[in-house]
Amino acid sequence: MNRDHLPLLVLASESPRRAELLEKLGLPFVVRPAKLDETGLAKGSPGESALQLALAKAEACWSPGEWTVGADTVVALDQKVLGKPKDLQENHRFLAMLSGRAHTVYTGLALVSPKGERRRHLEEARVFFRALSAWELEWYARSGEGLDKAGGYGAQGLGMVLVEKIEGDFFTVMGLPVSALWKALGSMGYFGGGR
Repeated sequence: MNRDHLPLLVLASESPRRAELLEKLGLPFVVRPAKLDETGLAKGSPGESALQLALAKAEACWSPGEWTVGADTVVALDQKVLGKPKDLQENHRFLAMLSGRAHTVYTGLALVSPKGERRRHLEEARVFFRALSAWELEWYARSGEGLDKAGGYGAQGLGMVLVEKIEGDFFTVMGLPVSALWKALGSMGYFGGGR
């Protein structure tokens, strides 16, 4: 495979973590965030919501002849969705809820081929938080790192100290299940010149 001749991917996300993962894979891509009103798009279970939002993002950014990748991550504690906290106080509340407990991270992946073929895939991982002390909750919330992340934390940043263990794919927790993406690209003909 000659990566110099791979088609350009459109990443329908403004997440720097997703862009970083595509960069590490060495795949050529451009970032074109989907400008969607997500209100009402996420219906059903947390996993189904992640799939619906991923596909909506990919479709919103797709044009004929382009490969487009959409992804969405949903964090759920006992099926209650914890989105991006609106402020430091809500971030602190989310962390207190997650402390000493396991929760599920769902990442929906959607891929649209140049001819409009669509694939969706859902990955999930269980994340176990340590029991956090009051000062740790305050310290992490005040860092601001969790404000732009579903669930209010980032396992790849300062939040790594909050996590006791992960069952499943770490990259699902980061927001882009890279192995699933790679397999989907391969099965749709991306590495063989596209279709």
